[in-house]
Amino acid sequence: MTWMCYRFSELSSMQLYDVLQLRAAIFVVEQDCPYQDIDGLDLHPETRHLLHYNSQGELLAYLRILAAGVSYPDVAIGRVVTAASARGQGLGHQLLERGINAAKSVWPAQDLYLSAQAHLQHYYQRYGFVTVTAEYLEDEIPHVGMRSKASAEHSRSS
Repeated sequence: MTWMCYRFSELSSMQLYDVLQLRAAIFVVEQDCPYQDIDGLDLHPETRHLLHYNSQGELLAYLRILAAGVSYPDVAIGRVVTAASARGQGLGHQLLERGINAAKSVWPAQDLYLSAQAHLQHYYQRYGFVTVTAEYLEDEIPHVGMRSKASAEHSRSS
């Protein structure tokens, strides 16, 4: 199993294809939510893409990290996705832990922000995120804004 964190310019065309295919399969098809996934933020020179491939070369997990000011005032974690075939094995936890660590290694003094689907608030709270907005609709799905302070400890709790 392989984890990698790249800037857009470092992604191969096949890796980019895999990322867009996984995001569309889950966010557009599975969640029945037609929206503009390709939003230009992937291209930003400071954006990081965290990918996880299994030994057969299948992309199983992905998230992206946006620098502060690109989309939100804080560093933002988004597009958090695990392939349907890989769920229930703890891969999502590994993905988020690695994403938080990757963000903190690049921007150690920055708070982290994410726009979470409302039903996943408790999941993100396990990693130090606190709900900071009222519920709102994003692409017709209820979301909340969540923030984790730069000084917060990010260990998972039960």
